[in-house]
Amino acid sequence: MDSVIVMGVAGCGKSSLGRALAASLGWPLIEGDDFHPPANVAKMRAGIALTDADRAGWLDALADALRAHPGAAVLTCSALKRAYRDRLRAAAPGVRFVHLALDRDEALRRVTARAAEHLFPPALVDSQFEALEPPLHESAVLTLDATRPLAELTTHAVRWLGALAPATAAGAPR
Repeated sequence: MDSVIVMGVAGCGKSSLGRALAASLGWPLIEGDDFHPPANVAKMRAGIALTDADRAGWLDALADALRAHPGAAVLTCSALKRAYRDRLRAAAPGVRFVHLALDRDEALRRVTARAAEHLFPPALVDSQFEALEPPLHESAVLTLDATRPLAELTTHAVRWLGALAPATAAGAPR
């Protein structure tokens, strides 16, 4: 089975679902936020939205991390734009995406609730929605309602991943 990227705007639950999928599937977890260079972290903490140029090195690092796990891994990454997703697809052909869809008000509520312990401030939520190019009509993408319970999201994603690779037992690492 190929790797999966859990994507969406800040506050959608990428890390929570990523951890749950990695545990369910027995795959390594690659936490995308851990790959931001210090300059990106400083910008975000200061409430300055990242540009495509800021994200370029980060996406390269994520692509390298995917290539370092040729069997399968779970990556959490906002992957807001089609160009970002295509860049990751080029690094890991066959990669799947689980898009956690969330509206602006709920994203703002969640980001505000975790502001004390997370690098991403509420002031940047609007920039996420401005950058977001939903993965409509893209292949190998499952869109889920991010407000659903984590167990339900995990079950849907694991079943979907298993359905895409019937020759591989769902949950069995490759």
